[in-house]
Amino acid sequence: MSLDLFAGIPVTDYGEALPWYERLFGGKPSFLPNDIEAVWEVAEHRYVYIVQDPERAGNALVLAFVDDLGDRVAGIARRGIAPARREEYGNGVTKVVFRDPGGNEIGFGGAG
Repeated sequence: MSLDLFAGIPVTDYGEALPWYERLFGGKPSFLPNDIEAVWEVAEHRYVYIVQDPERAGNALVLAFVDDLGDRVAGIARRGIAPARREEYGNGVTKVVFRDPGGNEIGFGGAG
């Protein structure tokens, strides 16, 4: 079975959000479907996109489990984004949460 996954994050101001997400993901979007949407392929056939949708903005919860958590968080920090919080669980898993300018939560989890 083939699976393509798109996780959407509604934002209030596309122009303000776009550079923040470029820093978070470390590059330009994979493609731009229209004037208010940007899409990053974060793994093969797995995408995260932002879309200007003020009524729904600020409430997204997205978590990606990665095998390079320390390196990923360090790279994001070098691009000027500090985590909002870090959670460590008893099973050796760590979750690092970032908040975009509108309050959406984007987290990365993995071995701490």
